[in-house]
Amino acid sequence: MPYPLTLTHFFERSRRLFARKTIGTRVPGAGVERITYAEWAERTARLAGALAALGVGRGDRVGTFAWNSHRHLEAYFAAPLMGAVIHTVNIRLAPADIAYIVNHAGDRVLLVDASLWPTLAPLRPELRTVEHVIVMRDTPGATVPPDALDYEALLREATPPAAWPRLEETAAAGMCYTSGTTGHPKGVVYTHRAIFLHSLASANTDMLGFSERDVLLHVVPMFHANAWGMPYAGVMTGATLLFAGPNPQPRDIVELIHRERVTVVGGVPTVWIGVQELLAREPHWDLSSLRAIVCGGSAAPRALIEAYDRRVGAPILHAWGMTEMTPLGSICRLKSYMETLPEEERYAIRAKQGFAAVCVDMRIVDDAGRELPWDGTSMGELQVRGPWVAAAYYDNPEAADRFTPDGWFRTGDVATIDPEGYVQICDRTKDLIKSGGEWISSVDVENLIMGHPKVLEAAVIAVPHPKWQERPLACVVPRPGVTLTAEEILDWLRPRLAKWALPDDVVFIDAVPKTSVGKFDKKVLRERFKHWTPRSE
Repeated sequence: MPYPLTLTHFFERSRRLFARKTIGTRVPGAGVERITYAEWAERTARLAGALAALGVGRGDRVGTFAWNSHRHLEAYFAAPLMGAVIHTVNIRLAPADIAYIVNHAGDRVLLVDASLWPTLAPLRPELRTVEHVIVMRDTPGATVPPDALDYEALLREATPPAAWPRLEETAAAGMCYTSGTTGHPKGVVYTHRAIFLHSLASANTDMLGFSERDVLLHVVPMFHANAWGMPYAGVMTGATLLFAGPNPQPRDIVELIHRERVTVVGGVPTVWIGVQELLAREPHWDLSSLRAIVCGGSAAPRALIEAYDRRVGAPILHAWGMTEMTPLGSICRLKSYMETLPEEERYAIRAKQGFAAVCVDMRIVDDAGRELPWDGTSMGELQVRGPWVAAAYYDNPEAADRFTPDGWFRTGDVATIDPEGYVQICDRTKDLIKSGGEWISSVDVENLIMGHPKVLEAAVIAVPHPKWQERPLACVVPRPGVTLTAEEILDWLRPRLAKWALPDDVVFIDAVPKTSVGKFDKKVLRERFKHWTPRSE
């Protein structure tokens, strides 16, 4: 029968079936604030009523500028259920980019955490489309500025809608902007249907495998690609939900896992490198409740995957996706007949980004657009299509070249696909190093360097070379308290790399610069070392 795939179904089903389940938010200095699904649903309905009273209607954008919390989850559902669009604004972008995306999206209302108001307040005069600012008290003693509305007061006074409107599944539900390194961020719109199907697929046993029995800790920022879609899938399955709250640090994450017996958590590799360092100093924490650590955003070093198996007993589940994909594209799980492979072969597979999620088609193509074989060696641009993959950027015709005439999205990632369908991301097209006619994957070299026991982080960049066009330069962060030389790194790499892929030099830095979503920001390093001089040959 005709039945629209909208978030209304998830909301009403969970409201009825899982009313007693709990949702918690870490409050700095005050433990975990908890509400039930029933209370969350009532608050969500009241938020929808409050937004309607402020004049928000179908298709209007409701922005959020907030950390992960149950209040943010209320906005995740209230806006789309009433026919509006939830637009999660990345709090870590440069001020000019924040102002640009709020205005470009046309946000009429902004929900802002009190702890983040000092960041947003100077930009308020530039936010031309914003008619109302609603402040959410996210820390003890937080106050609401006089020219803003109080979130809790609005909810208390609001009248919930008598019924949710009937929506088309193709209606916009959410919106997020890419954290691109060139030009303005680009807007991606998610339909109800896209989020609905994405949630079903991600909860699949061979994907993330969420269930009502899980305790999900949301560390991935809710302002980044729908927090990888995990909040929607978590509500759909009725899992116990925990939100990491304002600016979570490794200790906060470890304490929540330990005390709340978390079963699934996600984060970029830099998060798990930080947690690993904490556990090395404080091994008493018990993380044995974890059944999966979902790791994406950038490639997790194989050494990190091995370390968590040995020291924590919690498997890192490699994932890959993009903002333009809602965002899940692939998950790396061993197939049943691979479980008996030698350990070396199993880790080699787990270090890849995995096979495509159901509903996602993948291909790799050469520079001429010809499709390449799945042989594990042919390297080309990864292209994807599927029901939750964007077909265009919001109001940005200049970016139309990211989509092919035959309906594929050009990811900008360079990859191989092996005969079993496992994708390995070799690099971003802009980060590949072309040296003397040979392509060098900066990611491969970085992962090898981070396997050195004295290395905390490493980024490899291309630097100009008068003879070879480009050569790799390794930028290395040593672990605290160790002595490390460039020659030690090069000696470590020599038996593991072809001679032409060996970095010309190693420089030591205090930290690898990060983007707003925790990825290595290599453009900063390229600028810093643009005048680097090669070793004499």
